[in-house]
Amino acid sequence: MIQSLPITINVDQFLDWYPANSTQFRYELHNGFIKQMPPPTGDHELLIAFLMKQILLECARLSKPYDIPKMGFVQSSESESAFLPDLLLLNRLNLVNEPLWRSKSTVSQASSIPLVIEVVSTNWRDDYFTKLGQYEAIGIPEYWIVDYAALGGRKFIGNPKQATISIYSLFEGEYQVKQFRNGDCIESLAFPELVLTAEQIFESANPQT
Repeated sequence: MIQSLPITINVDQFLDWYPANSTQFRYELHNGFIKQMPPPTGDHELLIAFLMKQILLECARLSKPYDIPKMGFVQSSESESAFLPDLLLLNRLNLVNEPLWRSKSTVSQASSIPLVIEVVSTNWRDDYFTKLGQYEAIGIPEYWIVDYAALGGRKFIGNPKQATISIYSLFEGEYQVKQFRNGDCIESLAFPELVLTAEQIFESANPQT
């Protein structure tokens, strides 16, 4: 269960506070409040590892100057918030313009973030409400919400609920969404030649595949 610590602080204070070498728990700052995030499940981690592998292979094939850090914060442009995406794709060429990257592993400019991915867990409202709005405000070109366990609200993934990948692409400053299920082939503006189905992504959470 997510816990919200009763402290109101700014992003700089949060980054200074963040426990060094924290492996048991992860924390984010949401509008000035520190939130302890739920520990990830094994399925969740396998799915992220699969996506990371596929995206890095495509980056290498296309000679893109992109990397995925083990841990990197995205600082909000509208509130005292700092998020830890499940997968953060960085444009190395713009990191020189990020004042907090070298010291705090934190980015805040859309030019640094071609893509961000959140894999839905019990705190699904953060992904569909809070982070969606903040990533749009920053101007991140592409945002994937991978709801492999169909945990999100019915207005997001249908009724009855079903495993869904929602890909939000920025158009004239606003996100437009396309959704993918079952054997649908993913459509990504960042990687238009990526050949990957929703079902392949969902199945990657199964350790026997």
